Amino acid sequence: MTSLYLNLYNQLRDEILKGVYPFGSRLPSKRQLCDDFKISVITVEHAMELLIEEGYIEPRERSGYYVSYKEGDSYAVAEPVIVKEDYEPLSQTDIASCFPYGIFAKTIRRVLSERGESIFTKSPNNGTLDLRTAISAYLARNRNLFVSPEQIIIGSGAEYLYGLVVQILGRNLTYGIEKPSYEKIEQVYEANDVKRCHLALGHDGIKSSELNETKADVLHITPYRSYPTGITANAAKRREYIRWSEGRAGRYIVEDDFESEFTPSKKPQETVFSLADNGNVIYINTFSKTIAPSTRIGYMVLPKELLPVYEKRAGFYSCTVPTFDQYVLAEFINSGNFERHINRVRRRHL
Repeated sequence: MTSLYLNLYNQLRDEILKGVYPFGSRLPSKRQLCDDFKISVITVEHAMELLIEEGYIEPRERSGYYVSYKEGDSYAVAEPVIVKEDYEPLSQTDIASCFPYGIFAKTIRRVLSERGESIFTKSPNNGTLDLRTAISAYLARNRNLFVSPEQIIIGSGAEYLYGLVVQILGRNLTYGIEKPSYEKIEQVYEANDVKRCHLALGHDGIKSSELNETKADVLHITPYRSYPTGITANAAKRREYIRWSEGRAGRYIVEDDFESEFTPSKKPQETVFSLADNGNVIYINTFSKTIAPSTRIGYMVLPKELLPVYEKRAGFYSCTVPTFDQYVLAEFINSGNFERHINRVRRRHL
């Protein structure tokens, strides 16, 4: 059941997006919202905090909340030059200090006992159905991302999946990369001999002027805490990325959702994949950060429109993750222990 503050958040967000509350307009007061929805002031404040975090509204002292989201007008907005932030991602030591080693060991023993010799079976090329189903359910619960197991491709970490993206989309396209960005992104694209261009970051994501002028066909973005700057794209910027992808046929977005599970927000960050309905966003995430670097398991979510292309151009590649590892991770997710681990990290370190 959705929390009361999330219900209010969703309704106000949708009304802002529909123009019921246009840019610059004042939202109803907290007291009025309490009376209208029969909820407490604290519930209203929680909803408002989420809307502020994601860039939909801004508070004004002794005046109230005003809409700061501006649909379709961001290309004309002047942006400051990016200033590198003092940002450090959550350390592996912090994550390891919360990991339930005893429970994970029991999970391994249970898989060995229940699966028996099946752990030696070759994995399907796109990954075991068990793990793809577990990830599908997890994404629906935690990322508001509703996809079928058939849309999920398992691979040995994000770097492997970057290369698979090139196999699917092709080497004749230009790949736009955030500047600065995680160095492995460009290294993988360079190793795959594709043309690249760099798009400078502003305070809330790739600068609008850069998006407007780029000749890129593929936009590789890290909307949440882009490394090494720590910059997070707000709601308006995420929708600007989608409008960019709709501006010309043959454009794609690769959404690299690294570290988003560790958001300090009361709700998961919106994904570009879940916001878009044009079938050209590829979503990538990995367990190498949430569990350990040695867990070389990542996954890619393809829009249904790209599944035939994947099957033709890359479906023949064998899965690079051992079947046993996939069974263990699927069991760890299905038991709820993975999500409990994430919540422990967030409570202790964020």
